Amino acid sequence: MRYYGQKLAFYAIALWAALTLNFFLPRLLPGNPVDIMLAKLAQKGPVSPSARQSLELLLGTNDHRSLWESYLGYLGNVVRFDFGPSITCFPTPVQDVIGQALPWTIVLVGVSTLLSFVFGVTLGTLAGWKRGGWLDNFIPVTTMLQAVPYFWMAILLVYLLAVVWRIFPAFGGYDIYTTSPGWTWSFVSSAIVHATLPAVTIIISSVGGWMLGMRNMMVATLSEDYITTAEAKGLSPVRIRQRYAARNAVLPSVAGFALSLGFVVSGSLVTEQVFSYPGIGYSLLQAVNNNDYALMQGLFLVITLAVLGANLVVDLLYGVIDPRTRVRR
Repeated sequence: MRYYGQKLAFYAIALWAALTLNFFLPRLLPGNPVDIMLAKLAQKGPVSPSARQSLELLLGTNDHRSLWESYLGYLGNVVRFDFGPSITCFPTPVQDVIGQALPWTIVLVGVSTLLSFVFGVTLGTLAGWKRGGWLDNFIPVTTMLQAVPYFWMAILLVYLLAVVWRIFPAFGGYDIYTTSPGWTWSFVSSAIVHATLPAVTIIISSVGGWMLGMRNMMVATLSEDYITTAEAKGLSPVRIRQRYAARNAVLPSVAGFALSLGFVVSGSLVTEQVFSYPGIGYSLLQAVNNNDYALMQGLFLVITLAVLGANLVVDLLYGVIDPRTRVRR
């Protein structure tokens, strides 16, 4: 219990530090959201002086509270997940913008990350078990694909599979002309078809790393004395591979997978931008381009919570998978 208590205390302090940084960082950046909104309104016609006061009241920038009072008010808003209206999607509240983008990213990047991890670990286990085989010799090809930048891979796949052969759509989250969002088969099937090409891009670009890491850990684990002992006892090769070698070799990959899960929420920024996919990464890029500090604050908070939550879960699971981590020296 002491091990789990220390972990929970550590992540509670890390969450408080992240929330504090999330409060101060936007205030250190140049620019004023009211000026940005006035500039947008000025493009459509003359803006009256009262418009500034109205915008200051709306965005909450006219208060004369001390920094400490503002900080306490910010923590209260975080608990209620209330960050005010988004400048990018004005007057939609930030929580609604995040709520609309989050499911797209979780489904696309989450499923892609899980599939690439499962494929990479499985293939890496087999490659390390049979060193010098065709699968082992295929690993340099997968690592070469991982070295290709995301946007190059995405553009290449769009050209081949969407422009030349017209198998998949080139952009968007669903067909906006034939269906609308809802739990209908036409919408779900359209979303799956539109997500296939971005998902293939993410899997091709990331499976090589999982495969290479698992293969190298398998090779190192197979040279351990307990593997030789298991072979001397006459255990079956499948049992030695799965219960003795792969179980210990996969631990570093599990830790890496935890970090990947945390960053799932942040989305694959470049991939979503290339495919105009309506996820968190696409919203974050729009928020940065428009100096939408409220939306950036909300997105950073969601990303922080996802990273800390994923690491906490895996830290706790690590103690179950490998009991040695709970032992104090």
